[in-house]
Amino acid sequence: MMGFNKLPEECVSTILSLSTPRDACRAAAACSALLSAATSDFVWESFLPNDYNEILSRADQSLVGKVGSKKELFFMLCSSLPIDAGNKIFMLERSKGLKSYILSARELKIAWANDPMYWSWKYVAFSRFSETAELRTTSWLEIQGKIKTKWLSPNTTYAAYLIFKTSARAYGLDTMPMEASVQVGNDPVCRSAVQLHQDAGPKHQIERLLYGNRIEMLSSRVVQGPTTSVSVTPSARDGGWMEIELGKFYSGKPCDRDDHEDDREVKMSLMEIKGHHLKGGLVVEGLEIRPI
Repeated sequence: MMGFNKLPEECVSTILSLSTPRDACRAAAACSALLSAATSDFVWESFLPNDYNEILSRADQSLVGKVGSKKELFFMLCSSLPIDAGNKIFMLERSKGLKSYILSARELKIAWANDPMYWSWKYVAFSRFSETAELRTTSWLEIQGKIKTKWLSPNTTYAAYLIFKTSARAYGLDTMPMEASVQVGNDPVCRSAVQLHQDAGPKHQIERLLYGNRIEMLSSRVVQGPTTSVSVTPSARDGGWMEIELGKFYSGKPCDRDDHEDDREVKMSLMEIKGHHLKGGLVVEGLEIRPI
């Protein structure tokens, strides 16, 4: 039987184009006879999203102008590409080439974000964006991000994560659980109670002492409903940032740019509007949508 490395290069390229980026890299490393096919533009263009030219048009051209091969382009996109004047970041997942996005705080709908009494905008060290939003004080916290399913990889399960940290002056953020939710089109997909988990020091203990009964009553309202999961907690990211999962959703089948029927809007939210207590010190970098 003919060995794989004895096949014509065009056949090998076609086979590899139906695999994954990881498989193509393994093939190139395993056999020098496969190197040319495994690194060809034909193979690596098949791993790029169909709309990669449109995505590149939204980036700073000085960042993409020197890219040579399609393989180089693929791995450049895996390293994060700022788009839309730096207000979003586009990424590809290395093993399968699935799309991810990070929406900056400026791309989010934040209640009273432009009122300096409630929020301030500034650069924070180790942020990927030029501005982050820091909560000064409010009794009504509502943060929402949106993305169209057509911009995501089809037939893929995604999760949405709020990227944040808390300042030294943070207060009131854990007085009661916050409500996270994801909605696709008009369909609520999931709803959960989340805890940002400030340091449980004397200040937190005093809040629990003063408002303990009220906190328990209001917390019970947050976690009601058939699509609810309870006690979501944050995880650490690089640069001192944290992330909290807002929920998961399925991107659905592929749709054309002009196919509005299958192109649905995903709304991802974090809110705390039931406690009516003041809170502050939340620093929001953005919202990441990535495959799981």
